[in-house]
Amino acid sequence: MNQRPPRPQDDEVYNIIPIHNLLADHPSLRFPEVRAAAAALRSVGDLRRPPFSPWMPNYDLLDWLALFFGFQSSSVKNQREHLVLHLSNAQMRLSPPPDNIDTLDPSVLRRFRRHLLKNYSSWCSYLNLKSNIWLSDSNSRHSSSDHRRELLYVSLYLLIWGESANLRFIPECISYIFHNMAMELNKILEDYIDENTGRPFLPSISGENAFLNQIVKPIYETVKAEVENSKNGTAPHSAWRNYDDINEYFWSKRCFDKLKWPIDVGSNFFVTGNKGKKVGKTGFVEQRSFLNLFRSFDKLWIMLILFLQAAIIVAWAEREYPWQALGSRDVQVRCLTLFITWSTLRFVQSLLDIAMQYNLVSRETKSLGVRMVLKSVVAAVWIVVFGVFYGRIWNQKNKDDGKWTSAANRIVVNFLEVVVAFIAPELLALALFVLPWVRNFLENTNWKIFYLLSWWFQSRSFVGRGLREGLVDNVKYSLFWIVVLATKFVFSYFMQIKPMIAPTKDLLGLKNVVYEWHEFFDNSNRFAVGLLWLPVILIYLMDLQIWYSIYSSFVGAAVGLFDHLGEIRNMQQLRLRFQFFASAIQFNLMPEEQLMNARGTFKSKFRDAINRLKLRYGLGRPFKKLESNQVEAYKFALIWNEIINTFREEDIICDREVELLELPQNDRKDPKCNWEIRVIQWPCLLLCNELLLALSQAQELSDAPDRWLWHKICKTEYRRCAVIEAYDSLKHFLLSIVKYDSEERSIIKTFFQEVDQWIQLEKFTKNYKMNALPKIHGKLVHLLNLALKPDKDTDKVVNALQALYETAIRDFLKEPRNNEQLKEDGLAPQAAVSGEILLFQNAVELPSASHEMFYRRVRRLQTILISQDSMQKVPENLEARRRIAFFSNSLFMNMPHAPQVEKMMAFSVLTPYYSEEVLYSKESLRTENEDGISTLYYLKTIYASDWKNFLERMRREGMTSEKELETTRLRELRMWASYRGQTLIRTVRGMMYYYRALELLAFLDSASEMDMREGSQQLGSMRHNDDMDDSENSSSSRTLSRGNSSVSAFFKGHERGTVLMKFTYVVACQIYGSQKAKKDPHADEILYLMKINEALRVAYVDEVSSERDEKEYFSVLVKYDRTLDKEVEIYRVKLPGPLKLGEGKPENQNHAIIFTRGDAVQTIDMNQDNYFEEALKMRNLLEEFKSFYGIRKPTILGVREHIFTGSVSSLAWFMSAQETSFVTLGQRVLANPLKVRMHYGHPDVFDRFWFLTRGGLSKASRVINISEDIFAGFNCTLRGGNVTHHEYIQVGKGRDVGLNQISMFEAKVASGNGEQILSRDVYRLGHRLDFFRMLSFFYTTVGFFFNTMMILLTVYAFLWGRLYLALSGLEGFALAGSNDNRALGTILNQQLIIQLGLFTALPMVVENSLEHGFLNAIWDFITMQLQLSAVFYTFSMGTRGHYFGRTILHGGAKYRATGRGFVVEHKKFVENYRLYARSHFVKAIELGLILTVYASYSPVAKGTLVYIALTITSWFLVVSWILGPFIFNPLGFDWLKTVYDFDEFMDWIWFKGGVFAKSEQSWEKWWYEEQDHLRTTGLWGKVLEIILDLRFFFFQYGIVYQLGITAGSKSIAVYLLSWIYVVVALVLYTIIAYARDKYSAKEHIYYRLVQFLVIILAVVLMIALLEFTSFKFMDIFTSLLAFIPTGWGFISIAQVFRPLLEKVKIWDTVVSVARMYDIMFGVIVMVPLALLSWLPGFQNMQTRILFNQAFSRGLHISQIVAGRKPKADT
Repeated sequence: MNQRPPRPQDDEVYNIIPIHNLLADHPSLRFPEVRAAAAALRSVGDLRRPPFSPWMPNYDLLDWLALFFGFQSSSVKNQREHLVLHLSNAQMRLSPPPDNIDTLDPSVLRRFRRHLLKNYSSWCSYLNLKSNIWLSDSNSRHSSSDHRRELLYVSLYLLIWGESANLRFIPECISYIFHNMAMELNKILEDYIDENTGRPFLPSISGENAFLNQIVKPIYETVKAEVENSKNGTAPHSAWRNYDDINEYFWSKRCFDKLKWPIDVGSNFFVTGNKGKKVGKTGFVEQRSFLNLFRSFDKLWIMLILFLQAAIIVAWAEREYPWQALGSRDVQVRCLTLFITWSTLRFVQSLLDIAMQYNLVSRETKSLGVRMVLKSVVAAVWIVVFGVFYGRIWNQKNKDDGKWTSAANRIVVNFLEVVVAFIAPELLALALFVLPWVRNFLENTNWKIFYLLSWWFQSRSFVGRGLREGLVDNVKYSLFWIVVLATKFVFSYFMQIKPMIAPTKDLLGLKNVVYEWHEFFDNSNRFAVGLLWLPVILIYLMDLQIWYSIYSSFVGAAVGLFDHLGEIRNMQQLRLRFQFFASAIQFNLMPEEQLMNARGTFKSKFRDAINRLKLRYGLGRPFKKLESNQVEAYKFALIWNEIINTFREEDIICDREVELLELPQNDRKDPKCNWEIRVIQWPCLLLCNELLLALSQAQELSDAPDRWLWHKICKTEYRRCAVIEAYDSLKHFLLSIVKYDSEERSIIKTFFQEVDQWIQLEKFTKNYKMNALPKIHGKLVHLLNLALKPDKDTDKVVNALQALYETAIRDFLKEPRNNEQLKEDGLAPQAAVSGEILLFQNAVELPSASHEMFYRRVRRLQTILISQDSMQKVPENLEARRRIAFFSNSLFMNMPHAPQVEKMMAFSVLTPYYSEEVLYSKESLRTENEDGISTLYYLKTIYASDWKNFLERMRREGMTSEKELETTRLRELRMWASYRGQTLIRTVRGMMYYYRALELLAFLDSASEMDMREGSQQLGSMRHNDDMDDSENSSSSRTLSRGNSSVSAFFKGHERGTVLMKFTYVVACQIYGSQKAKKDPHADEILYLMKINEALRVAYVDEVSSERDEKEYFSVLVKYDRTLDKEVEIYRVKLPGPLKLGEGKPENQNHAIIFTRGDAVQTIDMNQDNYFEEALKMRNLLEEFKSFYGIRKPTILGVREHIFTGSVSSLAWFMSAQETSFVTLGQRVLANPLKVRMHYGHPDVFDRFWFLTRGGLSKASRVINISEDIFAGFNCTLRGGNVTHHEYIQVGKGRDVGLNQISMFEAKVASGNGEQILSRDVYRLGHRLDFFRMLSFFYTTVGFFFNTMMILLTVYAFLWGRLYLALSGLEGFALAGSNDNRALGTILNQQLIIQLGLFTALPMVVENSLEHGFLNAIWDFITMQLQLSAVFYTFSMGTRGHYFGRTILHGGAKYRATGRGFVVEHKKFVENYRLYARSHFVKAIELGLILTVYASYSPVAKGTLVYIALTITSWFLVVSWILGPFIFNPLGFDWLKTVYDFDEFMDWIWFKGGVFAKSEQSWEKWWYEEQDHLRTTGLWGKVLEIILDLRFFFFQYGIVYQLGITAGSKSIAVYLLSWIYVVVALVLYTIIAYARDKYSAKEHIYYRLVQFLVIILAVVLMIALLEFTSFKFMDIFTSLLAFIPTGWGFISIAQVFRPLLEKVKIWDTVVSVARMYDIMFGVIVMVPLALLSWLPGFQNMQTRILFNQAFSRGLHISQIVAGRKPKADT
């Protein structure tokens, strides 16, 4: 029944280790730990054999489980390797190592079992179940059967998890399955007898693929059916169960009653759709409403509302300070109304609960309903009680003639007694807040008594228990928020509320107002007062965001300072620290010799701290140690040179810079290059100019004694090294160019011996003239120049040598000697020099050009001798400088010690990939856009220095002409370009640096001094003798493959084995299978990537059609087999059905996660990059998992990002500046002190086994989890994880670079945030976090977007309020008492501050000044302002507000693919119009209209200055929103393009297009798409939309009364009559439209006739009006202002009623009127654009603004943009 093919032994394909054949020749198998783990799995021993299939001798425990429970063989293979790798890695890390190295240590297994099954155990205890893990948990030595049993439990869990497919998102469902299967396993192990059959017990499922078909499939099908109910995510969330609902079904015991085991498919759990008794939503119902904000964060809103009420009560008394007002008993008693408000808010909250969550109540969950109703009743009772008691106070006072007698006071005391009862629960919560551990204990223990107590306050849930932090953290974030809140409340009271009181009283006191229109409520001005207060209240509600922003910036800067960020900002600062740099590398990157007790003790920590201080401030001159310790010096040199080498491979430095930066090494094999030098040979970069300074010192002190001179020189370490190195090198150089056995050689030797002797005796200055040194220097430089010339002329060298000899003998010695004396001293040739043969004539022999190493040394000597500049510009490339600075700075920061590579934690990297670019094709690089720019040309221009370095590298590798780049070296060219875009190959190269770095570190861990010497020599010789001519083996494949990693040449071989066990990289190429089938070039490129990267694996989903037209789906893992030279399939795990049920990216990650290995997994996105020098620090980072942060160990390690797209254009720069401050400063503050960092970016490192058992790396439900990443953070926090942030390591990240891409990205993020507000995670965090962490959480996630929207609402509220006051005439009337203006000033100043984006700019400036210096930051800020960054930030604020608001009202969030190309092409007007018409243009036009009307009718606005002061910020907003897309559009103001664009726009508007027309081609299609959200929205969404659209009818009401024709009448009839105008206009429009459709084609004359009649009619009407009424000519234009908005209001409302109207004829009219409106809007937007295009010089200015970054690098961008290519490049 369950036949399994016997496993072949030798040639089976394996993933990382050939476990099936432990004798194979594979480097990882040399570890005894691997053999121990494999042996443990093979210990089947005396277990009962599975009955229905033959047992093979090579089967192990996993096979045993698979035969009993029906797991797939491929999945078993996968988990076997997973287990062996993990257990062997864990055993390697044991310290001290176990006694018996060849068996698996029980503690390893026990620790792993506890970690893996922790979630299962806590689920059991939550449900009061007995765990089915039957082990004797005493710490005595386990018996072997216990050991085996533990292995079986772990294996069973992993096998279940490995085949669960989409159920991995439902962790408690996996716990449920495991619980039941573990029970069956126990019965087999305990030899139970089955009651029914009387035979030994057998599991309820068995057979081939039984687990998949009988358990996974039914649940999967349910999930799938629910997803289909969601109608592609358009159905309301409350109508279908998402992953979370299905998971939460397993949080109550009913899953055991209903689902049973074996699973009962008839259970109501499996009922979906509208059939019968289904299980509805579980745990939470997501309802679309803004009220979710109040419901999730009720404590925050209650605080704000109560303070507002109290402040108004106190300020109403109009005393100078609030405490003076509070002195009066009246004010005190009025303040008691706060409690009435509070109880009302609680009542509202309880009603909201009922309204939103009534779906949860079903037959099975009655108690929920009871609780909801009870809570409402209790809240209502409190309102009544407070009301009654409060009434009694005033009654008593009035009885007592308005005095406060003791009777009245007594009633006040009674009231306060009631208050105490009311706030008792709050006081209890406060007490628990001060004692966080008590609270954690109460929430985490599952005692019935606590459950009863907490039942009333919050529904019981499995997550969100025990989230309190430790006391220290508690104090830190509480202090932060207390300061922020105090500032905000003081500011609000004195600056917002108090100034409003006087104008309010004046307005309320106005009598007999003369209104300009028909006023319905003419007895009071309360409505006007409300309008005046509205913007103030909106700002009051949102300005906490600004205060948070200000304080968090400064706290973030302080934390950054204490972390030692930004201490090394540039090369100068690096030069000062470079001496300690080697020791820093040694200290941080090299493992110490670990003693048993050395780690973690107080003593060791103290020693560490002292060492760090020494390093950081160079105490104790650590570099002196280097000279004495050769091994350290070699290690440092190897690492440093390898870093410089990768820089060279990446083409960010040139060959010359490599020589200036590297540390030179000796080549022992070649005597000419083996120069023994007594000091450390620092990079030339540091020694430049030092020798010349030493020379001048020697001249100045020519008569001083030796010691004094040497003391002066030694003051600078670099100078000392330069002098000694120059002297030693000179000696070696002269000896190596003179023949070995010549007399001249001995002369040179003697000369140097003499010098050495005098130096030793400290009589150097006595015997030699210091003034002759410059002369010698000159001659020497001349000699070196000759030796370095490509065509070497020996005669000239001889002459130079003779001149040098003459100077040294004649001018240098203080006491001149004659020839005899010289001969005697051995300084002259013994035989008399005859006239023919001169000294040195036959003795010179220059090494051949192939002695690359020798000439490098000579060049180095020459550089030391002659360089005068300070080399601050080396390396020239800004990116290289930034990377070196960051790396060197990070080594002086605090980081954990590195373990040896063998002892480090293993980790994987996972990248989800769909169909983005892998490698730019030749076509995509060469194709020119309409402006004549090709991507390649653009890249060459932006990265000019990289291109130069690339060509230099190609030439060094044998390229003769650039033409080869088109042919034989095309791949190199494509790779060069792809490494500068956002491509997969860039990401893969970056992540494979981990492999290279670990290999190097593994080598250094075990290398002896000899190994390293040889290593460093070969390094030098290899690096420059690898000129390969054959193009097949061209450099790119070498640069990438580990073959060329220059150190790898002398690895021992075991390094590879170690690294393969520690690191895997899985790319989840979801559709790779279908790409292969379609012969898509992407597939070949992915194959190529696997070919050149050994540790790369590709996981994809394979669709296979089976016989009955059914499709089967498999998760497949492939690798490239080097021996077979082809791609091989490793695992093929069958899936229950199609993969994508939820959002694409998390599903893709989830299917590949079973192929990842290790303790940690780093999630990397397709737009990221990594750097070799950062990869060196990875093992340090992974050690962070072991240390406590607060009271928990971290489960996510946050990593900082560097945005690498900032240099492309000014837009990209703004975006990257904003993003950088968010991913550095923002995250830093969130992690410490606020403790609410979630998971935002991608480079975060997850604790793999923790997440694997708790729902994976992200959530995947449709739509609600559209920002999938952040939910991993929410989930982590709710389940008691801990997220930290580490800044000593960084990963590169690309961002969008064009305005349209940026807007789509912001739209995606804003919609995602809109969805988050509805989600259960946010609701639970809002309620389960303590008050201050809840504040931090709100203001850094959804609150940020909500407050952005509030800013826009404030602008609206302010302008509509002004318009109301102006048109009603109140403004003019109130001007008599001009108190009103103070209130106005209050509102305005705040609006101005906010709009200029203070809270986006400040964090940027602060972070920038921390990392790059204050002046730099200010300069950058000013530059940004000049490049109109304010316009961009204002514009993107509009995007965020629009999409956020729309998502909460109507839904419609969708994943927007932004495309990550380069943007140098001009975007068409139509495209911009389509993207921004609704989100920006229409809104800007509306605001512009309000401002215009206000200017015409407001008495205040008559004074120009007043008007400007009032409205300048609003006008700025209007201009930014209208012109933004064109200012940041290349060639946005080119006159010809503008003309063409307008024509295209009109074509688009009138394009009729059939069914298949796209929105890009036809206006009508686009118009329908823009209303999509109205079709999916619920009833409330529609009602709110209509209410909002009613505002457009206000214009008509206000303006009609201002027309001349009304002759001053204020009757309501005027307004009603004005509707005649609307009707007439509509009728005329319909007639003309009808005539056009009917006659214009065939009987054109009729159409003209109709037009003529209409015009005549209009003219007649006008003349009649002018004659017989008081109609003025201007009224025509004024009335347009009134009636155009009315029409727009009608169209907007008609769109809501579209389903009804489509049935009636009227819909066509609506469409054609809407088309007219869009033409009008288009023209309004086009007018300023055309004007600016027409003005001369404006286009150049715009180009300069847009591409300034590039300008500063001296680019000819104007040519790029104008498309005038220089001929050479075409």
